[in-house]
Amino acid sequence: MSKTILVIAAHSDDEALGCAGTMAKHISAGDKVHVIFMTNGVGARQSSMYEENKRLDAAQKVAKLLKIASFTNLDFPDNKMDSLPLLDIVKEVENKITEIQPQVIYTHHIGDLNVDHQVTHKAVMTACRPLPGLCVKEIYAFEVLSSTEWQTLGYMPFTPNVFVDIAGFVDIKKQALEFYSKEMRKSPHSRSVDNVLRLNALRGNFVGVDYAEAFVVLRHMR
Repeated sequence: MSKTILVIAAHSDDEALGCAGTMAKHISAGDKVHVIFMTNGVGARQSSMYEENKRLDAAQKVAKLLKIASFTNLDFPDNKMDSLPLLDIVKEVENKITEIQPQVIYTHHIGDLNVDHQVTHKAVMTACRPLPGLCVKEIYAFEVLSSTEWQTLGYMPFTPNVFVDIAGFVDIKKQALEFYSKEMRKSPHSRSVDNVLRLNALRGNFVGVDYAEAFVVLRHMR
């Protein structure tokens, strides 16, 4: 039976870094995948309509590549989400969950260095309070290079306990990352295409496959 999947990411490119292979695998299996971006992803830098359009264009290309059912930009301030009342953010997330009715959510790890990632995680977990009738049965946290591993060592470490074999989807993940070329960096930067794929190879080798994306289970109700 097909499922409805919702990826809630702070910025467009986080979804490609964290779970593009898993998204592609869900879609290949007949699941519908929706994506929410919490910010436009450019406000903390030289924000301009040109930069926003370039970022949006890249997100649209990735959505078309992966055959995503829908994606939405909520347009909260980039790298300033902690300046807003959490309740205001939670209400927007709740509205989208009510609209989409996902059974599975993928989102950020609470221990990421980036503040927007932290606030996004808190908003998702608050919106998904385990109340009677909630559609969401599974919640997973993904890792995003240049944030998850840059946090203070030992502080809320990312300790994965679910691994998704993406060996058959690593090429499509690479294409998605290349659409976000403006956000990627050259080696030896942590957020290079080569390093992202090396991480996926490492995670895969942890569990005996060529490539995997790793997650932390936040909720799994049968």
